Amino acid sequence: MGLFDQSLLNDGVKKREVFGWSMYDFANSGYTTVVLTAVYNAYFVSVIAENSPSATLLWTLLIAVSSLIVMLTMPMIGAHADRHAAKKRLLLISTAGCVFSTIGLGLAGRGELWGAGLAVIVSNCCYSYGESLIAAFLPELARRESLGRVSGWGWAFGYFGGMLSLGLSLAYVLHAQAAGIPATEFVPITMYITAGIYALAAAPTFVLLRERTVPNAALPKASGLAPLWASWQRARAYPEFLRFLACGTSYQAGISVVIALAAVYAEQALGFKQAQTMALVFLVNIASAVGAFGFGYFQDRVGHKHALAITLGGWVVMVSMAYLAQGPGLFWVAAVIAGLCMGSSQSCGRALAGSFAPPASLGEFFGLWTFATRLAAIIGPLSYGLITWISGGNHRLAILGTGLFFVIGWLILRGIDMERGMARATR
Repeated sequence: MGLFDQSLLNDGVKKREVFGWSMYDFANSGYTTVVLTAVYNAYFVSVIAENSPSATLLWTLLIAVSSLIVMLTMPMIGAHADRHAAKKRLLLISTAGCVFSTIGLGLAGRGELWGAGLAVIVSNCCYSYGESLIAAFLPELARRESLGRVSGWGWAFGYFGGMLSLGLSLAYVLHAQAAGIPATEFVPITMYITAGIYALAAAPTFVLLRERTVPNAALPKASGLAPLWASWQRARAYPEFLRFLACGTSYQAGISVVIALAAVYAEQALGFKQAQTMALVFLVNIASAVGAFGFGYFQDRVGHKHALAITLGGWVVMVSMAYLAQGPGLFWVAAVIAGLCMGSSQSCGRALAGSFAPPASLGEFFGLWTFATRLAAIIGPLSYGLITWISGGNHRLAILGTGLFFVIGWLILRGIDMERGMARATR
C-alpha cells in the first residue's frame, strides 16, 4: 500500500484535497510553536510582564480566558457550520483573525499588558476555532478504518510547518543577538514571520479543500449558549464519545502545560537562553513529526485506544525526567520524548473524536471536542501557574503535578469501548 494510497480516502476525495487539508496543519503549527511554546510565552513573562511575581500566573490566565471563550462559543459555531455548510467560510474568518492578531503581538512593547493580553486572547481564540473546523473535515476525507493514518499525515506535515516558522525565527534571533539587537526588537519580527507563513501556507487549503456538507435547515439554529446545551444533550446518546471527552480533557490538560510553559520552565528552572529554548523546541517538532506520522500507521494497526494508552505512559516518563533534570542533558532527552508523545497523542485524539462522531454532525461534535480541549487548556496551565505562585516560583513542583493529568486520562481511557462507540456513531 502506498504512502498516500487512494483506498484510504472516501469516494470522490482526491489526493490533492488531502494535501490542501494537511497544509492547514502546516500553516497553523507555526502559531503554537513560536507564539505559545518557544518564544512569546517566555517573552511575555520576562519583558511584557517585566518578571513580576505573578507574571507566569498572568500568562496562564490569558490562556485560560481565551480557552473559556472558545469553550462557550465553539459548539455554537460548529452547529452553525453544520446548518449552513459553512465550515470553510468560518475557517477563512478564523485564519484571518489569528494572522492579524499575531501581528498585534509584535506591536506590544515592554509593560504593555493590555495590548499584549488582548492580542494573546484573540489570536488563541481564532487559532482554536480554526483547529476545530479543519479537524471536522477529516471524516469527510478519510475512511473510518484509516482515520489514524490520514490524521497522522496532517499532524506530521504540520510539525514541519512549525519547524519552518521556528527555523526562520531562530535564524533571525541568532543574527540579531550577534548584532547586539535586544529582544524587544527581534521578538516582534518573529511574530511577523509567523503570521506571514500562516497566511501563505493556508492559501492552498482554501483553493483545494471542498465543502461537502450541504445546508440543512432541520438542524438547530445557533444563537446564544442554547446550542451548547443542546449539543451536550444530543451527545448523551453517544456515551463513548462523552467518556473520550473526559479522557481528552485530562490528558490534554497536561499537553497544554507543555505547549504553554515548556519555554518558561526551561528558562526559569534550568537557565536556558532564548536561542537554546528555540533550538530545543525545533528538536521537539522533529520528534513530533516522527511521532505523528509513525503512530498514525501504528494506531490503525493496533487501535486508537491502545496507541493512545502507550503515549500517555510516555508522557508520564517525560514529566518525571523533566522534574529530575538538573541540567540541559536530561531535559533534552525529556524534550525528545515529549515530541514523540505530542505528535502521536494529538493524532490519536483527532482520530478517536472522528471515530465516535456521527457523520451528519461533524462540526457540532468536533465543537464539543474543542470544548474539552479548551477546558483542558484552562485547567492545565492555570494549575501550573497557581502552583508556582503558591510555592514561591517552584517550577519543578508544578511540572511534577502535571503528570497527574496523564495518569487520570489513562484511567478513564481504560473504560472506553471502541467497538460500541464506533457502532453507535455509524448507526
